[in-house]
Amino acid sequence: MDIRNTLALQAYAQSRLATPSTPQTESAGAAFATALNSFAQTLTEGEAQARTAMTTGADPHALVMALAQTELAVETAVTVRDRVVEAYQEILRMPV
Repeated sequence: MDIRNTLALQAYAQSRLATPSTPQTESAGAAFATALNSFAQTLTEGEAQARTAMTTGADPHALVMALAQTELAVETAVTVRDRVVEAYQEILRMPV
């Protein structure tokens, strides 16, 4: 038996244990609901941070970070919406 094969097998086994395992038990509907709740929470936090910055003069760095996160969430939602619309249009173009 070649020692390189044994070493490679041991390295693979160690790296496999180091990677986190994610269970695939969550359905697509539950994953979508989780993403939607996360999106809504991000928007709410951004609005709250902006309100706090306008009324009390809070940390401007925190405001910029909250606005950047909100912008990223909105851009992601728009991208997902565009992909869904494209998929729907492609389905409509399919011959029956």
